Amino acid sequence: MNIVQKRFSAITLAILALLLASLLNYASAATAEKLNTDARQALQSLYKTQPLAEELSRSAKAVLVFPNIVKAGLVFGGSYGEGVLMRGSEVEDYYNSVAGSWGLQIGAQSYGYAVFLMSDKAIAQLSDTSGWEIGVGPTVVVVDDGVAKNLSSTTLRDDAYAFIFGQQGLMAGVSIEGTKISKIRR
Repeated sequence: MNIVQKRFSAITLAILALLLASLLNYASAATAEKLNTDARQALQSLYKTQPLAEELSRSAKAVLVFPNIVKAGLVFGGSYGEGVLMRGSEVEDYYNSVAGSWGLQIGAQSYGYAVFLMSDKAIAQLSDTSGWEIGVGPTVVVVDDGVAKNLSSTTLRDDAYAFIFGQQGLMAGVSIEGTKISKIRR
């Protein structure tokens, strides 16, 4: 490895360390009350822009809401955020959402997501494991405009439906596949 490659590697690792440190510090600072308020506000905003989400909420057994996920990366990246599990209008538990990635990436962004848990199987996967990895276990359908046009209350057959909302920042793409969700104390 020549001197230029060593310097680039060192700079890359330093920037990554700073990004991830600020990411974890920023995303984990919420109190239970603030998290509850943010989750309720995020759902109301989602319902205004995605009427299907509000329709799903009426038949969902629970809704897992992450109002603010922060994602940053420079070759290596990660995302982190905290959320709540709601049954009806009541907050039942608190969870975090963590993902790591590597590859051609640079930037930072924030977004939120809500997962509408439609079956007992999905709720059991969340509560009975030490961490639920989205993409493993119950079927989770990420709802975008194309999927939303083809869903109705009579065509809902999957265990969970996820909506990503409120994207801000400069980073290409958002995915929740491979995200690990774990229970936390608040």
